[in-house]
Amino acid sequence: MNIAITDGVELMPPAFAEGLNNWSSGNGTPGSDTYQGAANAAFVAADADFGGCLELQKTTSVQKLRNMTRTMLTPGCYLQITAKVKAISGALPTVRIAAWAGQSGGGHLGGVVETGPGTSLSTYGEVVEVSAIVGTGSRNGVDMPWGRAARFAHVGLDLIGPNGGVVRIEDIAVRDVTGVFLRDMISLVDVTDYGAIGDGSTDNTAAFEAADAAAAGRRVLVPAGEFYLGSTVSMNHEVQFEGTVRMPTSRMLLLTRNFDFPSYAAAFGDEELGFKKAFQALLNNADHESLDLCGRKVTLRGPVDMQAAVPNKTSYATRRVIRNGQLEAAANAAWDTDTVTAQATYSTSDARKLTNVANIANIPVGALVEGSGVGREIYVRDKNVGARELTLTAPLYDAVGTQQFTFRDFKYMLDFSGFSALSKFGMTEVEIQCAGRCSGIRLAPAGTVFSLDHCFISRPRNRGITSIGSGCQGILIDNCQFLSDEEPLNVSARQSIALNVNANDAKLRNNRATKFRHFALLGGQNQTVTGNHFFQGDTVADGSRTAGLILTSTNCASTVSDNYIDNCFVEWTNERDARPDFSSGFSFSALSITDNVFLSGDVARWFSYIVVKPYGSGHFLNGMTVSGNKFRSINGSIDRAERVDTSFADLDFSRSKSIFYEGNTYHNVSAAVANPLRIEHVQGSTAKTWTVDTDDALPFRGQARGVDSVIAIGPVEISGGADRHAMPHTKLRVGSRRDQVQLIWPEAVRGTVQVTVRVDK
Repeated sequence: MNIAITDGVELMPPAFAEGLNNWSSGNGTPGSDTYQGAANAAFVAADADFGGCLELQKTTSVQKLRNMTRTMLTPGCYLQITAKVKAISGALPTVRIAAWAGQSGGGHLGGVVETGPGTSLSTYGEVVEVSAIVGTGSRNGVDMPWGRAARFAHVGLDLIGPNGGVVRIEDIAVRDVTGVFLRDMISLVDVTDYGAIGDGSTDNTAAFEAADAAAAGRRVLVPAGEFYLGSTVSMNHEVQFEGTVRMPTSRMLLLTRNFDFPSYAAAFGDEELGFKKAFQALLNNADHESLDLCGRKVTLRGPVDMQAAVPNKTSYATRRVIRNGQLEAAANAAWDTDTVTAQATYSTSDARKLTNVANIANIPVGALVEGSGVGREIYVRDKNVGARELTLTAPLYDAVGTQQFTFRDFKYMLDFSGFSALSKFGMTEVEIQCAGRCSGIRLAPAGTVFSLDHCFISRPRNRGITSIGSGCQGILIDNCQFLSDEEPLNVSARQSIALNVNANDAKLRNNRATKFRHFALLGGQNQTVTGNHFFQGDTVADGSRTAGLILTSTNCASTVSDNYIDNCFVEWTNERDARPDFSSGFSFSALSITDNVFLSGDVARWFSYIVVKPYGSGHFLNGMTVSGNKFRSINGSIDRAERVDTSFADLDFSRSKSIFYEGNTYHNVSAAVANPLRIEHVQGSTAKTWTVDTDDALPFRGQARGVDSVIAIGPVEISGGADRHAMPHTKLRVGSRRDQVQLIWPEAVRGTVQVTVRVDK
């Protein structure tokens, strides 16, 4: 680079032969005294060493020589000022290059170095060359770094030391030496060329912006050092970091050209801080919709408060994605669960509140609530310290009154709970490597369509994904792996849960979950669970199993299809009803369980794959489809594929409606349940009343509430053998369990019939 060639800038000051009126004994500024006619200066036309030159006698303590014309300075350029000098007679002085710094408007730029290193003359007649470099940047080899405010110079030299000596000076030369500072074979713009100083304290905002503006398609280099940025900086060219930057949490570095995690890690010299600042930029229009981790592993020393990383945003609703990398929890105490015990009061009149909460200031939002009558996965959504009230994610089923509650604040690698709402945020091909030290992701209390696609949540200590409110509305979890840290433990010892959902419209598709206590607890309605494989067994013979999938809404309007449900079961409850006894509504309704593979091994005979657990009395089935499923028990058989858990109450089977339960296959399952249920009844002796037993083959051991058909297989005859063609009428809900029907004939007959019995109306 040479601006004299590329830009036609005149660098060389006039020769002494052109007149000493071009040279000042002062600063060179307009009005300065010149050497024209001065008694101590003369032009020598034919010096043996220099040809034409200036002969000058030193008469003052600092004998100045300055060019009266301006030598222009361009940011990013460096100029070398050179002079050859020899002593002629008298005292021997010291010589140094010097220049007067000018700024925009013509005024003096103070506070900068305006002289180069001095060279003492020691021998008469010896030619000595002195030089110095002036430029905007503070770089190694630059004698006079003036910063971006410098616009021009009056160049020359000084004679210092004893007076009386006479020297001769060859014409002073100025040349562009910027090329000395450029990197070989790469095109870089160095921020220090624009005034940046890597001392950790000088605000380099303007220098970074100037370097970026001048890059014109080239890369911007941040060399070794720590560069403080006091304001938000947007860099529109690729930036290469050899040094690091430091800036306040509230200020942003927007790398719009190379927006990726490695660039931010290099910029801040720390993986965790780089990740936070990259996320901050992602939510502040860094001209990218996603943050690419570029396959890198990011080690986190503690929970990342994702909202605190973006202090100017309390909510966000534009699609953003983090992709392609791994987040790993470092081993330290920052992940330890905080536990608080406090007395509080619960009333069904305000079913999502705890009131008169003692020690409320120490109870964190997002903590799991435990206590008598508290359902699973109930969290603190909000708190009002002044009113001593906690808002919960869901009602409690049997906690009326005052009691001691326990609040457990699990620590999450990525904690979004500081946002009031977060929508359309996703992660793709990212592994959350909890290493048994912490939990994975805590969602914001509100928002829609959080998504995970092709992600791993590996070995969470307590929870994989936790919703503490409605931030799970419309959540999409696709093609993900949830890998438990509790695989070596027996089922009864496990406590970790892969995920929970409180709101509606969740989609869990094509995921795999290994040996958690529960795969998913889903509140709300309209959930879709399809194509997943979740398994939870152990090696204990006749062992117990826990629910893989828990549905906590009675009218759930949900679909569970095409899953591989291995050594666990689907549990349908109303544990989030503040008044769990049925009073009105649809009760347990609108659930479809179709085309799944259910498998178990070494389980107790009472184990079942589908369990309905009412937490109050009076509930009934009101629209349920169970079809196309494959039920198989290995290493022993089980009694039934479905059952009612009557720990709190049974179902009211006199009200069952719209139960479609057929097309399933059963292997090593004693009761091959169906509805409608086709029974072949053989009446060997004549009788007027035939009692047809359903043999526990109605769904959930329900009642015989209807008969669709009675078809004779072969003749129906009286004792003498004569055929009878009369039809019987039926009597429903017969027997102690009301699961039998009676066929009542006009007379005593015998024969074989196929009866289609229904558990519903």
